[in-house]
Amino acid sequence: MEDARATIKPVAFRPTAPDGRRKIIRLNAWQLAGIVLAVAAAWFLWFMFTAKSVRFELTPPADDVVVDGGFQLRIGEISLLREGHYRLRAEAPGYYPLEVDVDVGPDRNQEFAYAMAPLPGRVTFASSPAGARVLVDGEDIGETPLTSDVDAGSRAVVITKENYQPAYLGVDVEGRQLPQSVDAELLPDWADVTIPSIPSGAAISVDGDQVGATPGPVPVPSGERRILVKLPGYKGWRDILQVTAGQPLTLSEIRLERADGLLSVRSSPRGASVTVDGQYEGLTPIEIAVAPGTALGVRVFKVGYAPVERSIRVESGTERAMSVELEALTGTLVVVAEPGDAELWIDGKRAGELGEPITLPAVPHEIELTKEGYAGYRKTVMPQPGFSQEVKVRLLTVAEARLARLKPSITTALGQELLLFQPSPIQLGASRREPGRRANEVLRDVDLSRLFYIGTKEVTNAEFRRFASGHSSGRFQDADLDRDDLPASNVSWEEAALFCNWLSSQEGKDPFYEEEFGSIVGINSGSLGYRLPTEAEWAWAARHVDDASPLLRFPWGDRLPPPSRHGNYADRAAAHVVGRIIFGYNDNYIGPAPVGTFGPNAKQLYDLGGNVAEWVHDYYEIPAPGQSLNPLGPHEGDYHVIRGSSWMHGTLTELRLSFRDYGAKGRNDVGFRLARFAE
Repeated sequence: MEDARATIKPVAFRPTAPDGRRKIIRLNAWQLAGIVLAVAAAWFLWFMFTAKSVRFELTPPADDVVVDGGFQLRIGEISLLREGHYRLRAEAPGYYPLEVDVDVGPDRNQEFAYAMAPLPGRVTFASSPAGARVLVDGEDIGETPLTSDVDAGSRAVVITKENYQPAYLGVDVEGRQLPQSVDAELLPDWADVTIPSIPSGAAISVDGDQVGATPGPVPVPSGERRILVKLPGYKGWRDILQVTAGQPLTLSEIRLERADGLLSVRSSPRGASVTVDGQYEGLTPIEIAVAPGTALGVRVFKVGYAPVERSIRVESGTERAMSVELEALTGTLVVVAEPGDAELWIDGKRAGELGEPITLPAVPHEIELTKEGYAGYRKTVMPQPGFSQEVKVRLLTVAEARLARLKPSITTALGQELLLFQPSPIQLGASRREPGRRANEVLRDVDLSRLFYIGTKEVTNAEFRRFASGHSSGRFQDADLDRDDLPASNVSWEEAALFCNWLSSQEGKDPFYEEEFGSIVGINSGSLGYRLPTEAEWAWAARHVDDASPLLRFPWGDRLPPPSRHGNYADRAAAHVVGRIIFGYNDNYIGPAPVGTFGPNAKQLYDLGGNVAEWVHDYYEIPAPGQSLNPLGPHEGDYHVIRGSSWMHGTLTELRLSFRDYGAKGRNDVGFRLARFAE
């Protein structure tokens, strides 16, 4: 027995060498057939497992139904189709072919219903009488008798013929090319009307068309008809008849009247007025029906021409013509103008020289005078026949005409009067040498060129309370400031500006001051709405007398004290309520006086000195000496200017018209007046 512990030795492995040939499996015919049958069976089982049961419900049932788009298996009325997109086509006699897209979804059982549209029906339309128009659903398809294809369904048919009542029919068209007949018996839409007349044989017209002669009868369409019976040599007979179809009508006997004569009047020139026996008939050329066989007084006349009068006789039923040549009348016109070298135009044409007689027809003429630098002048004149007429004209300069176009005074919706002024440049402030001058009264020039209106009086408590019903000017010690006729005080500058805007709105004017949330934030310098006077306007209205005189120092002149009862200043009556008074002066008012109590200045403005000092439009500043200023003042600032003395003022400084104060809030002795630009 060999030793079990013999050593096992590895040897090198060598694979069997290939013989160089691949083994081919060969199947016989029976095997191939079996494989094909197995694949087909597997596919069929897969189709049956994944296919959906689809039923197509067609109305009416179709003879030929085809489903394109993939394999299908039809079992009776059920089609087995896989999920996807298909095309269904169907046909049935008498219907339009059906062709629709079908999307088969994931549901196991599905049903699709479709209604096939029937083909039009063959409808024959007939009417008695024939020749009527046929409208189907509003579309005109021809004239009876006719046969036409008409879409299936309920159709509205109207059959109409002139002079017959329309037939309205509802027709159910079966369609499917089936023949149908529609017959309509049209009823007459007229009535026989008999119109006996003396004499007979007169022509009868209905709505302007002649239809026969009296006595008739004549067919007249139903409805409201205008009847005219006319016989040569006789007046026409007219009436309006209400005719009902099928109901004969006999009118009462008509006795025709002999016709008027016809007078035809023409003139040269045309457009002349014509009267017959004093009665106005119209303008030439004209035809006038006149009473026959009598003498008629005919007058033809036209402005600028001599009238023509004639006696005319016209026989019944005849026409007579009258033609007249009107003789033109003339007058002499002399135009004298200043300046003498102005150009004269008459009726738009350059005329002769000024001062020379011009002969013109006696009709209205438009004369015009022009000269460079002057406003034109126009006037319509009527030369008087046989007389010489003189027209004298002074041409206004452009500035004069500009002023003349504006009203010299206006009245607000509250009844306040404002006067128009054409200002001139002014120097504001005072000389350093003037006693009482303050440092803010710097001499500066303002070029005032824009025309403006300014109130003759200060705004009263009653007027201000129309804007702010709860306003009270209050009291100052023993002085009552709140009466209706006293100037409104204790009013801030902004409240005064808001009052101006409110008054502008009452009259439909654009506001001068721009507002945001009840505060003034700017101005509209082009506005013609109410505002406060500018400082320059206030100074010009208070100090300017005329261009040849120096500016006033005080409201009354150049020296203190003021004349007796000149205005309301700090006087003896107010000595116990104010600090400084005018010694020896008494105006009898402790506080403010009713506006306009004292006399006006040279420009007919009241209280520019005394009563209450006044807010003006400008922001307050102290300008540089000799500076030319904007007429509306600075664009911004913290305070506004106050001008004029008040009932509390009695010193030399305060009484001067150049005195300037400033502030923002209301004060017992500060009010305001209105102003606005004129253009």
